[in-house]
Amino acid sequence: MNWKCLIIMATSFQMVVALAQGADGFDTVTKPWETSNDPVAKMWQRWETGKSRPDATSDKAFIASVLKELNVPVASQVLVFSKTSLQNPLISPQTPRAIYFNEECYCGWAQGGMMELIGMDPEKGPQFYALSFSGKEKPELLTTDNCLSCHESARTNNVKGLLVRSVYSADDGQPILHQGSFVSGHESPLSERWGGWYVTGKHGNERHMGNVIASSNGEQIVLDREKGANILSLDRFFSTKPYLTQTSDIVALMVLEHQCTMHNKLTEASKSTREAMIRQHELQKAFGEAVTDIPQGSAATVIKSHADKVVKHLLFFEEYPLQDGGIEGSAAYQEAFGKTDSGTKDGRSLKQFQLLTRLFKYRCSYMIYSKSFAAMPQQLKDEVYLRLWKVLNNEETSADFAYLSLSERAHLLEILLETKQDLPSYWHGVKKVAS
Repeated sequence: MNWKCLIIMATSFQMVVALAQGADGFDTVTKPWETSNDPVAKMWQRWETGKSRPDATSDKAFIASVLKELNVPVASQVLVFSKTSLQNPLISPQTPRAIYFNEECYCGWAQGGMMELIGMDPEKGPQFYALSFSGKEKPELLTTDNCLSCHESARTNNVKGLLVRSVYSADDGQPILHQGSFVSGHESPLSERWGGWYVTGKHGNERHMGNVIASSNGEQIVLDREKGANILSLDRFFSTKPYLTQTSDIVALMVLEHQCTMHNKLTEASKSTREAMIRQHELQKAFGEAVTDIPQGSAATVIKSHADKVVKHLLFFEEYPLQDGGIEGSAAYQEAFGKTDSGTKDGRSLKQFQLLTRLFKYRCSYMIYSKSFAAMPQQLKDEVYLRLWKVLNNEETSADFAYLSLSERAHLLEILLETKQDLPSYWHGVKKVAS
């Protein structure tokens, strides 16, 4: 084990102790939840004013009440056993960390520890909190910058972001870091996904890295993928009784991967756009020019570049094609995911799963309805909508979107025209693409 690993382990242990004591490493003074517009901040404000309160009768009851307050489905549960959290001493293959999520919030919990919460502020991006509740009459909401050692790094393009990371995990949960790791998104092959995670569901003859322990023989890595394949019950690995459900659903994992990357791209694009417009205004003032909010020069270039990245991820550019009949996951998760649907009158929706060759039937991300998308700076949103309109109206000359058939583009146009409220006026004059 190298010195960096030792520092990470020691720091994580100190942080857990500090949390339990309400001591160093956590901030209870600045109280960012008083000014943030994220779901966790709003929940805490309701608790503080007595409008609602958590159920503290047991750990499971508390976690369930927090999820209910945040409108996060229990069925979204996925389980990670690698030590890749602030709470490393509490995480192992026998005591995995549970993660739950919806479109605006992410919740993590390790047995005997705190809840790690990320609320998406539409303009500021992810806000990181720790919710301490074990043995306390009243929970404490704390903040720390220590999360940013991973969540604001090269892996998130140096903005505050989210990570779904796949590692080779040893039998104690420690990542075998010298063998490398993978940041997972919808473009990742299954062979590089879910190392250090539990995975329930069917996936045919494809093999992922989940459910199994790795070992290193010098430079060689040993990982018996076959033992972790097509697992429907986790009881053979650990006791699932402490958890709210018995699954770590393969479909939920794939949704989480896509969504985290989408949130990161929206956060980065919005931040870069605001900075570019500030620079433009400063230059215009310095040269005695009229200050305008219309992007010009380098600002226009920056915004177009980020709009391209956002549109590509929205349209599942380079999505990994599922093999061998696709995947089969939990009906409970798919039902819970669809409850927040924004569909058309005839039942078409961006939340309809396909699961045979790809994740969704209609390949435009449901995250287009998210608050983070809605809060993009207008200059960026204008460029995203223009690029998206050109692609769906078959005016895009690039071959990047050749995977979208004319029929699918027509469906996407119709779905968005019926369900998206803030589309520019020129969208409503579009001619339907022949199917």
